[in-house]
Amino acid sequence: MIKQNIKKLYKRIISEKTRINAIYRINKIKGFFLRGNRFYCNYCSTGFRKFLPKGNIARENAMCPNCMSLERTRLLLEYLKNETGIFRNNVKVLHFAPERCLFNVLVKQNIYYVDGDINPLLAREVIDITNIQYPDKSFDIIICSHVLGHIPDEKKALSELNRVLSDNGELLIMSLIDFNREVTLESDKIKTAEDKLKNYGEPDLERLYGRDIVTRLQNGGFNVEQIDYRENIEGDSRQKLSLGDGSREMIFKCTKR
Repeated sequence: MIKQNIKKLYKRIISEKTRINAIYRINKIKGFFLRGNRFYCNYCSTGFRKFLPKGNIARENAMCPNCMSLERTRLLLEYLKNETGIFRNNVKVLHFAPERCLFNVLVKQNIYYVDGDINPLLAREVIDITNIQYPDKSFDIIICSHVLGHIPDEKKALSELNRVLSDNGELLIMSLIDFNREVTLESDKIKTAEDKLKNYGEPDLERLYGRDIVTRLQNGGFNVEQIDYRENIEGDSRQKLSLGDGSREMIFKCTKR
């Protein structure tokens, strides 16, 4: 209880922007002492003897201390480089809740790049995924990594994503998934952060997806390909990049029907 009260006081006194920047600076200092050759970050091109742990139930060797890339973002970068035209063509890209490491890469490319979040501190544009203020068929690639599970109105979000995706475009969705669960866990009775953490695995999720996530995405008007891109990474590189166990790293490539 004392620890929780201290956290609440800290959040009231220190602004969110200051807290975020402080975390980055502290992690960079930690990273200086963790340099080595066992792990490698494909964003900041830095080697470490270990990555930092991450998560409510800590995942070992998950986060790069230098740029804060995670297992899923490192895997997504490999997919984007090898399987899309995002680094070769002048495409139009919409990136929700942009991870800083990926934002820093994409913003330098010769593309039309829009990054958006409901929180104005976390992106350059304020965009509500259930009410995207762009015309139909505006984007060739939409990146929606670990966003959809946090949205109460999933159907509306998928409808809007479908609307602004170009006819030949790709929507890339990633989320926390329990592959032991056939049906997504979602209940109005699970309301508090504590209950969500206990049942969904994170305190701000609206549901914990099961294997039926493909059907749910298909119901949004998409053709869906489930891709475990870890299988495309050779053993040594896969170990060095630390690409997770698949529960957060599965890529769902969605195209319009």
